[in-house]
Amino acid sequence: MLRFAPSPTGDMHIGNLRVALLNYLVAQQRNESFIIRIEDTDKERNIEGKDTEIMQILEKFALKHESVFHQSEHMHMHQTLAIRLLEEGKAFVCTCTPEQLEADRKTAKTNRVDYRYSGQCFEVDKTEHARLKESGIPFVIRLKKPEHDIVNHDLIKGDIVTDPNEVDSFVILRADGTPTYNFACACDDMLSGVNFIIRGEEHLSDTPKQKHIKMQLGYEEETTYAHLPIILNTEGKKMSEKDDAGTVKWLFEQGFIPDAIANYLIILANKTPREIFTMPEALEWFKLENISKSPAKFDIDKLRFINRAHLKMMDNKQLSSLFGFADADIGKLAKVYLEETSTTKELEAKIHPIFSPKDFSGEWGKEMRIMEKLIQKLPMLNSFDEFHSTMMKASGLQSEKFSKPLRILLTGTDKGPELSDIYPLIKPYLLEVAS
Repeated sequence: MLRFAPSPTGDMHIGNLRVALLNYLVAQQRNESFIIRIEDTDKERNIEGKDTEIMQILEKFALKHESVFHQSEHMHMHQTLAIRLLEEGKAFVCTCTPEQLEADRKTAKTNRVDYRYSGQCFEVDKTEHARLKESGIPFVIRLKKPEHDIVNHDLIKGDIVTDPNEVDSFVILRADGTPTYNFACACDDMLSGVNFIIRGEEHLSDTPKQKHIKMQLGYEEETTYAHLPIILNTEGKKMSEKDDAGTVKWLFEQGFIPDAIANYLIILANKTPREIFTMPEALEWFKLENISKSPAKFDIDKLRFINRAHLKMMDNKQLSSLFGFADADIGKLAKVYLEETSTTKELEAKIHPIFSPKDFSGEWGKEMRIMEKLIQKLPMLNSFDEFHSTMMKASGLQSEKFSKPLRILLTGTDKGPELSDIYPLIKPYLLEVAS
């Protein structure tokens, strides 16, 4: 069982999408279930509607999943498991105030040592739990730190050994009764039967804590982990939602299509047999073990190259639908312009002027009017050469006074691909175009 567990706290980051794509690929390869878990327990940071937006993005990438649930639905189970650990003496009640903890952190910083929980509540008896609930005194529940090293055999990072002091006695249930991230995550993975976890390397420090939680709860099934290297921006810093290309939403707005985005995210820090491919093709050869340990630098030019390649591969009629048509010839027309563009947004900027009302107030307005009237009277001429010679003879215009206004009339601009390549694809719309 594999899962994708996003939080509805902002626009989906491209790193999160990469995690979703790779989890889906591995689930398909292993013929195992793939589920979606919306991690919404941090109520203060949740943004209304972001969970729906996440699901809509996954749908665009055709990431089929067996089920989807919100983590908050399992709140009662999280609380029950935390109390069980308390009753078994594996966890303890902690009444340390935020001020006390902050003082301990400052002392650790002054002494230039890593902060660790003081342990002053460690021996508080579990019976204290009921008394504290009645008294109204705020308290949290902490899991006792492990007694031995926690070892993680990571498919990408290799073996990672974590000392018990690094894990520490951490909070699993907050004062308001809500579970902390690591506790809710570990419990839900255990309850859902998730045994293969692919996620970003920012979660490396979470893994020993989650393994410790599951061990204390008696979960014995082995879980395979793979932590993906971070994605860097052009400045060599970790890419975030603040970077232009940091979110999937921005990429869509700029005219990058799902197939190309998926292709690019799969090749990041990865050895692949070819550069351009589809998700079904990737299923045949993808291996997590081929992903580098080192960070990957986001290259927008590389993505543009891949996007152009996928637009060229797209069915012509399907491509035309992106511009409001259902005509293979308009898809072919778009591909003519792919020599100078690489996104659907850029293509729209080329296609739209062709079918928009023309401006007759410019330098060539008079000549354009002459040609407009001729086109209204002429029968449809199949070849561009025939159309060109007929228009030139009937208009009496020569050289630049013919070629420039004709181009503007047919394309809305005085530059672009050869009209001989464009005319055969727009001739059924000629009366609409030349007006």
